[in-house]
Amino acid sequence: MSEAKKYVMTYEGLKKLEEELEYLKTTKRKEVTEKIKVALSFGDLSENSEYDEAKNDQAFLEGRIIQLENMLKNATIVDEADIPKDKVNVGSLVKVKDYEFDEEVDFLIVGSAEADPLKNKISNESPIGSALIGKKVGEIVEVQVPDGINKFEILEISRP
Repeated sequence: MSEAKKYVMTYEGLKKLEEELEYLKTTKRKEVTEKIKVALSFGDLSENSEYDEAKNDQAFLEGRIIQLENMLKNATIVDEADIPKDKVNVGSLVKVKDYEFDEEVDFLIVGSAEADPLKNKISNESPIGSALIGKKVGEIVEVQVPDGINKFEILEISRP
């Protein structure tokens, strides 16, 4: 049997997942159950699209609950005190110079479960995140991306 995947995350990411799980198990489950009851009141299930949709919503909801429970069960929390200040690690805020766009960008390195590229929270498993892990200020990393190679220079490492 294969070993369960470990999910590296920050304390903030853990809290966010716990809150989502609580919301899904309490509020959202009740909403979906009510939707199913209403759909059942329409009668004939063989041609009842509302019932089919409600059952699909229920299946998706239960799948997400199982996924979140698994992630939380296999979570490894990064303690801020353990984050080295001189090397990039999960939980580090990294200022880099992006040579392709000639601009400075701040990335927060997080676990895959809490990545949000639109907020510059990048996963330690992403191409850029994994290339930055373990590097120090002044180092230049080249990252293979879909349209070629990007070059980044690490300007600063801090905690968020």
